[in-house]
Amino acid sequence: MRDDERGSAVAEFVLVAALVLALFLGVVQVALAMHVRALVIDAAAEGARVAARADRDLGDGAQRTRDLLTASLNASYARDVSVRSTTLDGLPVVEVTVQAPLPVVGILGPSGVLTARGHALEEG
Repeated sequence: MRDDERGSAVAEFVLVAALVLALFLGVVQVALAMHVRALVIDAAAEGARVAARADRDLGDGAQRTRDLLTASLNASYARDVSVRSTTLDGLPVVEVTVQAPLPVVGILGPSGVLTARGHALEEG
């Protein structure tokens, strides 16, 4: 081994390891955001289905949405849940809207609020 190449393996390892770590953290960030998005959308849809039932009211749908979000994520994701009756394409529907924070890993992750809406056709 030549003397001018001594220690180059360590330097190369550090450079490659930093790139692999950044790539790994990016994949974790996207996976975490997609997981939260799927859970919020599912909770909004389930809350709308509960609120649209003939034997339930809008408050029941909001509570079901909050319960699902609290059980699957935590209570901070269930702070902003709203339910209303509206018309969509001429049909009476219940709409549940959830605004939840996006999780951030590190300083480079997405920030802001995720808004999800769930709809269900009102019964009788």
